[in-house]
This record gives sequence, C-alpha cells and structure tokens, in this order.
Amino acid sequence: MGKVRCRAMIVAGILLACCACASALDPSLDVSQYAHTSWKMRDGFTKGAIWPIAQTPDGYLWLGTMFGLLRFDGVRAVPWHPPGGQQLPSDWTYSLLVARDRTLWIGTRKGLASWKDGRLTQYPELAGDSVFSLVEDHEGTVWTVAAVFATSPAKSRLCAIQSSRIECYGENEPFHKGLEWVYEDSRGNLWAGGHDGVWRWKPGPPQHYDVFNAPNGVSVAVEGDNGALVLAQHEGLAQLVNGKPEKYTLPGIDFQFTPQRLFRSSDGSLWIGTADRGLIHVHQGRADWFAQTDGLSGNDVMNIFEDREGNVWVSTANGLDRFREYAVPTVSSRQGVDGITWSVLAARDESVWLGSPVGVTRLKDGQVTIYSWPHPEERASAELIPGPAKNGARIVSTSGLPDRVQSLFEDDAGTIWATTSKGVVRWDGSRFVPLNGVPGGEVYSIAEDLARNVWMSSRDNGLFRVPRNGQIEQIPWSRLGHADYALAMAADPVKGGMWFGFPRGGIAYFNDGLIRASYTSSDGLGKGLVKELRFGTRGALWVATEGGLSRFRDGHITTLTSRNGLPCDTVHWSVEDNVHSVWLYMPCGLVRIARSELDAWVSDPKHTVQTTLYDISDGVSLFPAVGGWGPRVSKSPNGKIWFPGPDGASFIDPQHLPFNKLPPPVHIEQITAD
Repeated sequence: MGKVRCRAMIVAGILLACCACASALDPSLDVSQYAHTSWKMRDGFTKGAIWPIAQTPDGYLWLGTMFGLLRFDGVRAVPWHPPGGQQLPSDWTYSLLVARDRTLWIGTRKGLASWKDGRLTQYPELAGDSVFSLVEDHEGTVWTVAAVFATSPAKSRLCAIQSSRIECYGENEPFHKGLEWVYEDSRGNLWAGGHDGVWRWKPGPPQHYDVFNAPNGVSVAVEGDNGALVLAQHEGLAQLVNGKPEKYTLPGIDFQFTPQRLFRSSDGSLWIGTADRGLIHVHQGRADWFAQTDGLSGNDVMNIFEDREGNVWVSTANGLDRFREYAVPTVSSRQGVDGITWSVLAARDESVWLGSPVGVTRLKDGQVTIYSWPHPEERASAELIPGPAKNGARIVSTSGLPDRVQSLFEDDAGTIWATTSKGVVRWDGSRFVPLNGVPGGEVYSIAEDLARNVWMSSRDNGLFRVPRNGQIEQIPWSRLGHADYALAMAADPVKGGMWFGFPRGGIAYFNDGLIRASYTSSDGLGKGLVKELRFGTRGALWVATEGGLSRFRDGHITTLTSRNGLPCDTVHWSVEDNVHSVWLYMPCGLVRIARSELDAWVSDPKHTVQTTLYDISDGVSLFPAVGGWGPRVSKSPNGKIWFPGPDGASFIDPQHLPFNKLPPPVHIEQITAD
C-alpha cells in the first residue's frame, strides 16, 4: 500500500485578517510604545529589498522585490509564481494594489498584470513600461504611472484602467520631466507628480504646479491634517496651500532628513519614511523618531503599508518591520520618564503621578514634568537622570522634594502626598511642602478613613494618624501587639477603622486604637506575604498574597489559586475595572477575570475560573517594581489601569481591548497515510 504524504499548514497570524475586532493603532502613543518585530534580509528573510506591499482578502501580505513577488503569512515569505505556465512581465515588482473587486494589480519593470480567480492578465498597452504607482479612485478606476526609459529623454504616462480598457495621457504631449506617483485625496482630487512637479489631474481640467527649490521633483505626496497636500522633496517637506508651496515643519524634529515615503494611517498619523534617518511618526501635534539604532531593520525606508488589522508595515533596504499595538503600553524613558518607577497614582483630574528615584514625574495631557529632588551631582553620579529633557520632559529642580519619592496618595480634598526617606510632603499646586510631625523612613502605604484621617504605615516608626485638623498621633507597632509592620493598608468603607496586611502573612482589623480581629492562613487566607488590600464595589475585602487572591466577607475567607484556574499563585495586586472585571498582576503576567467568572467562584469555591492572560508578548513586564511602596496599581477616572515597572509606568485600557486573544503565529505540519 502506497503512502501519501500531504502537508497541511495552519497559520494563525495575519491569516486571521478577517477578525472584526481589528482596529487602528492608538494615535496617542509614540512609535516606540508599539510592539515592534523585524525580519532582516541578512537572516535569510528575502533575497532582495522589499518595495511595494499589499494584502489580499485571504490575509496574505504580498511583497514585491527585484527578484520576484513573495507571499507572506506572518512567518515565512514564499516566492509566488502564477500557475499553468503563466508569467509576470518581469520579476522586478515596482507597485502593488488590491482593488475593491479583489483584483491584485502588479506593476513591474516591464509591464502591468492583474491576478484574480486564478487567472493572470497582462496589458499589452503597457508592455515594456515601468509601472511605478497604482491607486484606485473613489469611482473604481485604477490609475497608474508608466514610464518608458528606452527613449531619450524618458517619457512617462498617466493611465486610467476601467473594465480592462486603458486610456493614457501624456503620449502626444509628454510630461515635461516625468511622473513617478499618483494619489487621490479624501475630497476626490487626483494628484500626480514626480520630476515634473505636481499635477491636480481631476476633477476639472488638469492644473500644473511648479514646486520651488525642488530640482529633483516631488517623490511622493499625501494629504495633511489641514487638507493641504504634503510633498516629499529631496530637500525636505513642503505643502501645497492655495496652489503655492510652503515649508512644512515637524514639531520636535531638529535634524535634517531626506523624505522618500509618506503614508497616512487610519488613526490619522502621518508616517514619513526617510532615505537616511529611518522612520518619523507625526501624531496629535507631535513627532517622534524610530531608526536603526532603535531596532528598525534599516534607515533607508522603501515603503509603508497598513493592513486590515491596523498593523503598520515598513520595508527598508535591509528588511521588513511591523508595528502593532501592545495591549499594555509603557510610558518610558523615550517619553521622558526616567528609569524605574516605584509607585503610581492616577489622580482625579486625569493626571498620573509616578514616584521614583528621580523624584515625582507627572503625566498630564501628553506633557511630562519631572519634579526632581536637589543634589544634581548625586543624581548624575548615580545616572538617575541621563537627560530626559531631550525627550520632551520638563524638569523642575526647585520642587521642594527632599529626597527620592517612595509612596504617593491623593486625599479626599484632592491633595497629593508623597513620602521620602527624609519626610512627608504635600503638593500645594506649585511645589511640595513639608508635613511636620512625620519623620522620614520607609512609608509603604497610605490610606484615609471615614473620618478623613490620613493613616501612614512606616516600617521603622510605626503607624501615624494625621487628622484634617489637630495633632499627629504616632502609634508604635509594639503597642498594637504585633511584631510586624503593615506593608499593605486599606480603610474599611462601612465599619470605619483600618485593615492591615503583613509581610510575614496575615491580616488584622484596627479600630479605636486597638487590633480588633486577626486572620491567617489557618483561617483560609492565602499563605505568605500580603502585598495589597482593597475593597471591592460589593463590599468584600480582597487580599493579594503569595498564596493566591483571598476574599474576606462577613468573617468568611476563601482563596482563589491555581487550583481554581489561575495561571500561577502569587498575586502582586488586584484591581476592579469599570465593568467590574478583576485584573491581577502575577509573576506569569497580567490576568483578567470576568465578573461572571468571579461570581461563579464566589458561589462555588470549587469552580474553575476562565481567565485571559497578558504576558511579555503583550507588553507586560514580568518583573514588578521593587520596594513595596504604594500605590502598586491605580485606576484613572477614564478607566485606564496604571502600574509601575522597571522602565517607567505601564497601563491597560480595558474598554478598548478584545478579550479573546489571537494565538501567536504557529505552523502545524500534518502527515497522513493510507
């Protein structure tokens, strides 16, 4: 009996292109905050540089090179040849377009072809022409720029293709110096340009615009934020305003570059591919830059493309790069936030405050302000501030801070508190003012009770009560009959008083100067260090421990662990989002538990919960911020969940996330026999 070997390849990656949950990138983020993947020629990805990129309805990316056309599934790029003896006019592919009727148009060095329903069609009218650019206008007409280099001087034509009929312009009255591109803006204006300057071809009679200081012409154009046409010239960028060219400047870009590709993504961002400086990203009134030193495959950008999932692809002279949105982006040193962050506070005015060795960093409306502590020579020697000002951060050195900032807190009146090893300070709207009566030391947690007293847990100096008016009270831990200090603290929103969580395990309820109740692992609490306490919206106390997530309600404790479906056991913190799902930060990643799953577990502690795990591939650092200061997690009024990390602060926006993660790309080879 003969054996039949068949290879069935199941690719989960860009072949899942028809996912309805796909969306554009978040335009508020810098390009360095996106997930970046690079495929390099030197690693054998392709034989030659990639010029055009397109995506067909089956999800495949098509990549054009001088050595042929490739079909890319997100893992491998495979040479494509039309079946049945059919042949492209040339292996060298200059342009690609997938039209709305699903036709793949292929412009080559020696002619034009189209591929649809297994049939390749060539167009004799353009045989031998170099087909540089392809675009489909709003009426369904395909336009192309075709050039003939056999003549002297070289001639170019602008051609319209409709129902397989081709009509070309410029043959009898050739364009002065030649065209290279064609483009349609959002208002239906068709533009063409190149060495010949810029033409507005339709609607109405064609109109030509000379572009000053552009001896090499215009390499490409795209619509700007104000509706004007942005032009890429060898000398830089210009814009065509009321028929006249004007200089186009980029905010925050202070170096010279040669633009050669312009692309407007669906999120409204402008992407500029340069010939020598990599990729420039213009978004929401600011610009950032990503180059080979940041991991880009090369600084010579050949093309930019956005697929249906919102991924942005960039081809360079050395390879192919993909930028996709992380589920958990990070605000890091690239945005001006320097180094490790110890605590994070999302304030009621939508500002975010970060406590760190540098001092306090405030994020508000896209502006980063660093309130640093004195002794710049000490910071410089410790390399704590390697120059964040160059990344747009504003540094305030006369902030009033006496030292590095550990814990942060916002009281009921909206005042921001910060603790340092040299004392506690409060923000008065312009600087930090010392709070007399609380000595320096390690203050791990701050909370406010029903009577508006602010409580601080100091490792070395005990428990402090700071009333709204009156004298500060200091209570040694020994006076409370407990040998350990409180690492975590939460105010009881119903009974009043405070709850403490201890480094060696256990929780205790404190009220009217005394410990009223204590609970340990023998009562069902998770074992080990208690890292965080919080009250849920339904009144239960949730305890993050090394042995799982414990729930305390009416004297009864249950603990959720890996036996109940958690991917691991240790819980650094938990938080409830605006739709009442619960998020856990764990050594294995960031975990989401839907409210329905949590309710099922509360009703039946033996229930196995279904979770969604976000890990390092989603932007989650698996190393929590050291030190134990708080808050370890904070939720903004807009629903974003913020938490500290080793290089700044990370956040997740639950309301913008699909909660069914796509699997990573994987190949499965199946061999069958009969």
